[in-house]
Amino acid sequence: MSRETSRYADFEDLRAQAVALRREGLSLRQIRDRLKVYNNDILHRLVRGEPAPEWTKRPNAKDDLRTRARELRLAGRTYDQIQLELGCSKSSISLWVRDLPKPARPEPSEQARLAGRKRWEHELAVREGERQRTKHAARQEIGPMTDRELLIAGTALYWAEGAKDKPYSRRENVQFVNSDPGVIQVYLAWLRLLGVEAERLTFRVMIHATADAEGAERYWAELVGVAPAAFQRTTIKKHNPKTIRKNTGSTYRGCLVIRVARGAELYRRIEGWWCGIVGAVDSTGVT
Repeated sequence: MSRETSRYADFEDLRAQAVALRREGLSLRQIRDRLKVYNNDILHRLVRGEPAPEWTKRPNAKDDLRTRARELRLAGRTYDQIQLELGCSKSSISLWVRDLPKPARPEPSEQARLAGRKRWEHELAVREGERQRTKHAARQEIGPMTDRELLIAGTALYWAEGAKDKPYSRRENVQFVNSDPGVIQVYLAWLRLLGVEAERLTFRVMIHATADAEGAERYWAELVGVAPAAFQRTTIKKHNPKTIRKNTGSTYRGCLVIRVARGAELYRRIEGWWCGIVGAVDSTGVT
């Protein structure tokens, strides 16, 4: 028998003894002392594949926490609630319970829904009160208007919303379109300041086909102080079925078109006033 073969036979004989001792429940230290094998690498090779006896395993300090965490998760607790009770990290909790189903979110009771609705209604009332106080305070800041202030305000209003002349399309006429009753009232007050006679004004409603055209005519006629019969024929706008209109309901009354007859000279004055406003702002250095 060669030396190498003899060495292999010795190892196998030693391994058989080590395995037998392992199965008897001895620890690695006990096997080492019994067989006089003090090389840890060889010792581990001798018992490779043989599980350590239960009595040699160190207890895991977190086993109890893990078990309790799983119990709490199955009871419907959240990570925060489990962490509060056990005092361990959320990362550990996640590892321990990630295979368990998430707890169902509890449905709020009728009493809870009612309480929530009352809190929200109170919050809305508080917000509305703040809105109205701010608007009232701002309104008081305006106070009475002088003729000059109305001239400037009306000119700016017209230049923002009224028809304007273009170099490629000479249209020196005064025509104004808007859907806001307050804007219409300011505009008519401005025209009166400019000395425009009521006989020079014509009115026409523009409104979607699905709206109440007759009701809109009555509303605007009452606002401007003329009979509905004095209005020109209403312009009906076709609705695009691909779009969703938000301007619907009883408060939708279309737009009012106000035109001033023989308005070329007035239009030139309006454009001049506007240029004067722009020039005045520019001269003050306001950017």
